[in-house]
Amino acid sequence: MSDVPSNSTRISRRFVELRESGELGIVAYITAGDPSLDATLKFVLALAEAGADVIELGVPFSDPLADGPTIQRASERALKSGTTLAGVMDLVRRIRQSSQVPLVLFSYYNPILQMGLEKFASEAASAGADGVLATDLTPEESEDYRRILGAHQLDTIFLGAPTSTDERLAKIATCSSGFLYLISRTGVTGAKDALPDDLPALLRRARRATQLPIAVGFGISLPGHVSVLGGLADAAVVGSALVSEIEKAQSADAAAAALGVKIRSLKEAARHGLSRREVAP
Repeated sequence: MSDVPSNSTRISRRFVELRESGELGIVAYITAGDPSLDATLKFVLALAEAGADVIELGVPFSDPLADGPTIQRASERALKSGTTLAGVMDLVRRIRQSSQVPLVLFSYYNPILQMGLEKFASEAASAGADGVLATDLTPEESEDYRRILGAHQLDTIFLGAPTSTDERLAKIATCSSGFLYLISRTGVTGAKDALPDDLPALLRRARRATQLPIAVGFGISLPGHVSVLGGLADAAVVGSALVSEIEKAQSADAAAAALGVKIRSLKEAARHGLSRREVAP
């Protein structure tokens, strides 16, 4: 498993390292441009330094249907500060001057389509992005998208959900590279106190559908969640809990410090929680 093709992405290589060390990964989501792109640069470097394994940069969108109130407000703040998809690409270039942390552009499909698939893929790859997750793009409509992004060595990450049938999960997995993002519950994003009881069964179904690493998101916010997932998934995605730290901080420096503390506590739980094992089919 340690023989990774030389053309693999930073994402794939990081998941191989995590698997070899038996460690659960932490995927950190923040909205780019909230409250400014300069602040986001500080946040990304703080997250990476604290141990985030993959960072998802949310491209702000005016109608973020899948997101709960915390990330919706972040999107509004980012748009108000003038953040565009082109601005996010420039941010990726700036991050790459200081860090090689794996980066995923997390966007609704409309801004990508507006830019044009070929231009988007070319710009994202040259800036130093590693993968893209278009939240509202279905596998059935993704053929051109996957072909063009694949030609630029960008991972295409798709979402699986509790409502996905086994057949659907297999289709989603076939279209995905890098990792499969598994939504832990129905509804929108947001921090919750407890993980759904049926999550282990959903993970078993997903494992049967793919050899890809599986990252679980929606509702992950506490070290206890990470400890539980350590025996089940390959990574935990933390979003709203981080965006909330940014929202309540008095300054960008204070927010960066709070994000670092949060990620370190989650990584600690990942290292000392249940050792990773394959979920039995």
